[in-house]
Amino acid sequence: MKKIVIIGGGSVKFARAIARDIFTFPALSDSHIVLVDIPVGEKYMIATQKIIQKTIDQGGYPAKVSATLNRREALEGADAVVITIRNDTEVSQWEKDLIIPKKYGVDLCIGDTRGPAAIFRVMRAAPALKAIAEDILELCPNAYVFNYTNPMCMITGYLRQLGVEAVGLCHSVQSTAAMLTNWLGADEKDVTYRCAGINHQAFYLEFCVKGENAYPRLMEVAQKPEHQGEAVRIEMMKALGYFVTESSGHNSEYNGWFRKRQDLIDQYNPNSYGASIREIAKRDAERDEETERILSGTIDLNRGQEYAAYILNAVIGDGEMIEFNGNIPNTGLIPNLPEGAIVEVPIIASKAGLRPIYIGNLPRQIAALNYPNAQNETLAVEGILAGDREMIYRAIINDPLTASVCSLAEIRQMTEELFAEYQSKLPMFQ
Repeated sequence: MKKIVIIGGGSVKFARAIARDIFTFPALSDSHIVLVDIPVGEKYMIATQKIIQKTIDQGGYPAKVSATLNRREALEGADAVVITIRNDTEVSQWEKDLIIPKKYGVDLCIGDTRGPAAIFRVMRAAPALKAIAEDILELCPNAYVFNYTNPMCMITGYLRQLGVEAVGLCHSVQSTAAMLTNWLGADEKDVTYRCAGINHQAFYLEFCVKGENAYPRLMEVAQKPEHQGEAVRIEMMKALGYFVTESSGHNSEYNGWFRKRQDLIDQYNPNSYGASIREIAKRDAERDEETERILSGTIDLNRGQEYAAYILNAVIGDGEMIEFNGNIPNTGLIPNLPEGAIVEVPIIASKAGLRPIYIGNLPRQIAALNYPNAQNETLAVEGILAGDREMIYRAIINDPLTASVCSLAEIRQMTEELFAEYQSKLPMFQ
């Protein structure tokens, strides 16, 4: 029986989906899923446990699920650890990430990946991540560790710096590939692609249907009215020649093209400011109702698209080799991105472990877009490790969106205001 620990077990939707997928693989169908959370998340962790137990019962799996607030007990001898924490459990605990930058003209819709909001998010999560990393290194040093928590690059990079060989997992690559396949009216079995860059800003360097380059056709179908909800990504494809993985709302935050003037925001992302506040508030409000609906109905036992279960089956299950896109340090995999920065590249998973695939240089226009963001993320992680406020400020001044609307003095003031707002949650800067 494999022991698979999910830290952030109160994430009802996500944790239950991972567990369901794990059970669908015969070699993992008897796994012991251990949910871990903090006291404030205990109610939802227990709800998740009930849903997973129902999944086990309905599927007839010889599996086991347990839930605990004792992380060390859970991690003892674990074969794999999945991190899916939300450090700020209430919207009121993090909404200033968006509100304060907005005062300075930095208009954010999500703010969980890069830029000032994401940097302060990972800073607040750092104490918990450090404790988790120390426990993993002591209690299950050989476990496979996968991080699903945003900001993906910075959290994965931080865990790596602490000695945990975590791999960051995100669903943007496979979900966008499915979207493009649908746009083209193609069968997924006929589609192949090669995708690389940094998380939420990786690009499909190749996208083929039956072995033929699909980009000419994709350029055509992208102009259809029903696809204009992805206006940002379509505009980027027309300018850069390649389609980017993450959604238009997210990508509008990662550069200075779409959000520095109200007319541009209205054109490309109307009503998008604070989308994450509205989305998470709505999700939290509906969580109890959703849980009751699931427990009173029939569980969907079909396997989903998230990578975690497929990878676990490859490395600790039956060894069926798979290729997935993961976030790991750049060890010459993409020579024209910074060495050591977290990059998103194809990785082969098998009984032999995880083997990243060499990409080579990205097209220069793509590297030029990825490079400053990768540098900023690395600088922010170094600032957290050093407890150096000036390094954090310097990571923010070079954020493309922030730099497009603020002076250096304004960024200094904004950064200090964010530090003042969250001072009690940032012990490394005391």
